[in-house]
Amino acid sequence: MMRPFAAALVSLVVLASPSFAQHGGGAPGGAAPRTLSAAPREATQFDFLIGQWEVTVTPKATTLATRIHGVPKLSAVWKAWRAMDGFGIEDELRIVDGSGNPNAFLRTTRLFDAAQRVWSQMSLDVYRARFTPATATWANGEMQIRSAGRDADGSAYVQRVRFYDITPTSFKYQADRSTNGEKSWETAVLRMTARRVAATAPR
Repeated sequence: MMRPFAAALVSLVVLASPSFAQHGGGAPGGAAPRTLSAAPREATQFDFLIGQWEVTVTPKATTLATRIHGVPKLSAVWKAWRAMDGFGIEDELRIVDGSGNPNAFLRTTRLFDAAQRVWSQMSLDVYRARFTPATATWANGEMQIRSAGRDADGSAYVQRVRFYDITPTSFKYQADRSTNGEKSWETAVLRMTARRVAATAPR
């Protein structure tokens, strides 16, 4: 079964689909949706992520072994670039263990959907060959992301993520999960603290 912190990582990456295909929407009377040739102002909401970051990764102790021996020591490099003519960003997160061995490799495309007023995302967990869609909104100085999926054993979950305490040189990340239809939440299954090391990142 995929561990909760591994599933939490999957929600980071996003490939956009056209909003009218996802939501059955369109212009009134069945006309084609209005085409935007310039990115809306809201498409800058994820700009805080652009650059290169050193990240401390802290999964929650959810198994007997981690409760006895402690959670694994993980670190990461996170890189992000403006993309799609300013309509969104692309980013890459590589997590390693304390010995430098690869733990997770995630690629994300994040696109602002002006028609729906949300960010449309898809996460690619490269090592597990798994895509997970999500939506995100900016509210009260935080980027909030929601996704739903299934673990490797078929168990359904809902996940909520926050990017918060955002400054020009740092941010924090927390993922919570529910496996009972949001009746209750396992909080902070994954936490990350990021420190900017460069304003731009090599691709």
